[in-house]
Amino acid sequence: QVQLVESGGGLVQAGGSLRLSCAASGRTFSSYTMGWFRQVPGKEREFVAAITWSGSSTYYTDSVKGRFTISRDNAKNMLYLQMNSLKPEDTAVYYCAARNSRESRVLVSSTLGNQYDYWGQGTQITVSS
Repeated sequence: QVQLVESGGGLVQAGGSLRLSCAASGRTFSSYTMGWFRQVPGKEREFVAAITWSGSSTYYTDSVKGRFTISRDNAKNMLYLQMNSLKPEDTAVYYCAARNSRESRVLVSSTLGNQYDYWGQGTQITVSS
């Protein structure tokens, strides 16, 4: 069992930066592929980024490449999402998620929300223009 708690959300102006954190409970955090997803009311949940259990492989949706960086600290059971050059279209509730998969590279399946086993409660990001 893994419990996930996101933090770091808030209101920021376009062009600004935020760092999201996701604290994970449980001793097996390092066994999980971790992902960030986001959702706008009335729209489907969208994949943002994923990172393998070792941190050696990452993958991003095209709209955030070069602006967002996913990272993890297995010793601290923490997942991060550094978001730079934020745009109004990044406004959403952001969720971290854990998938029980020790893949060596982020698989296509790890971009699908229904492949994840555990979810956080979400944190709101609002980017003003």
